[in-house]
Amino acid sequence: MGAGPAGLVLAHLLQLEGISSVVLEARSREYVESRIRAGVLEQGTVDCLVAMGVGGRLRQQGLRHEGIELQFAGERHRIHFTELTGGRSITVYGQQEVVKDLIAARLETGQPLLFEAEAVGVDVHRPSVSYRHEGGEHELECDFVAGCDGFHGVCREAIPAGALTEFSRDYPFAWLGILAEAPPSNEELIYAYNERGFALHSMRSPQLTRLYLQCRPDENLDEWPDERIWDELQARLGVEGWTLNEGPIIEKGVTPMRSYVVEPMQHGRLFLAGDAAHIVPPTGAKGLNLAVADVRVLADALVAWYHDDDASRLERYSATALRRVWRAEHFSWWMTSMLHRIDGGDAFDVQLQLSQLAYVCSSRAAATSLAENYVGLEAV
Repeated sequence: MGAGPAGLVLAHLLQLEGISSVVLEARSREYVESRIRAGVLEQGTVDCLVAMGVGGRLRQQGLRHEGIELQFAGERHRIHFTELTGGRSITVYGQQEVVKDLIAARLETGQPLLFEAEAVGVDVHRPSVSYRHEGGEHELECDFVAGCDGFHGVCREAIPAGALTEFSRDYPFAWLGILAEAPPSNEELIYAYNERGFALHSMRSPQLTRLYLQCRPDENLDEWPDERIWDELQARLGVEGWTLNEGPIIEKGVTPMRSYVVEPMQHGRLFLAGDAAHIVPPTGAKGLNLAVADVRVLADALVAWYHDDDASRLERYSATALRRVWRAEHFSWWMTSMLHRIDGGDAFDVQLQLSQLAYVCSSRAAATSLAENYVGLEAV
């Protein structure tokens, strides 16, 4: 259920093992391939996509980064990933590009991929899925249902009340994000702590820059004309001797900040993965990567069930996946808390944040912890 990274990676991993599946997606192909989401891939995610045979464009067009820069008190400090993690790195490659590659690979297999297939209900015990497609009502019986249909999908809602425990935290700030037709102003991502609020310099390609500003969750975009956005970015990201490249803004939006986890990530023969089971604030760049990590665990468990008649991995799916989920939740919360100005905070809060940033940038152990979590832990 769902033709995002989680559903498509799972379907492809199963296909490689000779296990057939049907992928149902409520939106159109055009919508799925064009929606702008995450763009930072962990080392393990890149390795997985390449091993699956869908990493051709990723290897050609992806921007490999060996570190990031933390900026505070008017200075920048580099966290050298490859040096601190034994050669591991990240790659900037838009989620929509990953999805395009996965859709093309799925279509090549000839296995079913149905767009604009609106799910009506899920029976977690039979199991079966009822859906509407091309004007007709359909019911699909199957061995298992993988709920990869996002936070607002039907799969999690199909689990009986009381069977799940929810953990959540809403943050009192959001990100105002833009995509600009301007060459990136820096070779690596810049995470900036500033008295005016957090800012992030990222990129999508050598021609497109992705930039973010801390703002209110209820921010009115009408109050943010392009000139004001660029002025604020210059103020928060500017350092002596450095220039922020500006250009036409082609996309603008506000992203709320939330942490959310549901336990367990399975019920009967329904297994949740990706945003259907957990949400992380974007500060740690974990959303897409967690989704891929989930379905790698689930794919291995399903292969063991089909090929070896071994159900033990399926029984442990939730516990196995949640170890990584909670590690990523903590890392994302830590990055978010360290870098964002606290609404209602005082001078004491500011000094604590500055002290933490200074420690990360001066202690090899602290920098290694950040680097290991950012590039993705090999095992959790």
